[in-house]
Amino acid sequence: MKLSLIAVMAAATTLVPLSALAETDWPQRTINVIIGASPGGDTDFNARTMARYFEQITGTGMVVTNMPGGGATIATSAVRDAEPDGYTMLFGHTGHLIVTEVSGLADYGIDDFEICCVPAIDQGAVFVASKDSGLATPADVKAAEPGSVTFGTEFGGYSHLQGLIFQQATGAEMTIVDTGSASEKIASLLGGRIDVAGIAYGAVQDYVSNGQMVVLGQPNEERNPLLGDIPTFREQDVDFVMNNPYIIAFPKGTDPEIVAKMESVMKEITELPEYAKDLEEGFKQPVSFLPKDEAMTRLNAIRDAYMPYREALQAAR
Repeated sequence: MKLSLIAVMAAATTLVPLSALAETDWPQRTINVIIGASPGGDTDFNARTMARYFEQITGTGMVVTNMPGGGATIATSAVRDAEPDGYTMLFGHTGHLIVTEVSGLADYGIDDFEICCVPAIDQGAVFVASKDSGLATPADVKAAEPGSVTFGTEFGGYSHLQGLIFQQATGAEMTIVDTGSASEKIASLLGGRIDVAGIAYGAVQDYVSNGQMVVLGQPNEERNPLLGDIPTFREQDVDFVMNNPYIIAFPKGTDPEIVAKMESVMKEITELPEYAKDLEEGFKQPVSFLPKDEAMTRLNAIRDAYMPYREALQAAR
């Protein structure tokens, strides 16, 4: 009888959703999710998609607040200085919490927050060239006259670092200019003001399809099959791998049980087939998830890899 009871209890335990495992009664009211990006981009999309499923699982809503500007430092500062009660949360990425520290835009970084998890990894970025540039491969960029290829970026931000690492990997010498956000990069590519940029494929696929842009490659370790027949840079003999983990973080001092509850809810979300479908249709993004400990290992490794570019990033500011 005892053995049977234990077996029944064990089976019942396996049916309990992960989000119910934490003892805290959080959340009891709406959570403010702050992002350092404008509406419509990949960060905004991921945050709002998460928020929709969070409400479905917990019954509690999230309000996504866009605070673009300052290389996301406006948003990260707002979260860092917020009350650590679990009702203010950051949804950002390595550009917001690591690159800004490396570039000197912020005097704080991941150690100044309670990192919850990596809820997703952007594997939908590609490097594209304008049709008028005549560039079709990384080899074309390398072979171009030094300084003749213009790379559009946001100085001191993630895309600036993309350009620097791409240059080093290819041996190319590009002119790196500050063009602004993804939408501004697209406008500059179409207008012939820049030649190359790193952008989410979902934002440029129509321009690629109609021949206005050419994809040079995807900076993933292995091909993201959702992007179609686009080779990685490594397949083209360029050692350039750079994808961007998103980060969920709370103000320092937030109750560890709240952080753990959010981690388990996010894991549940990533196990939903409809969530995977939304990511695929939105930004050609496969589902990824790293719990807190794995997330910190990954983020610290990224910070170490980016630190050698500190002077170059700061010199452009």
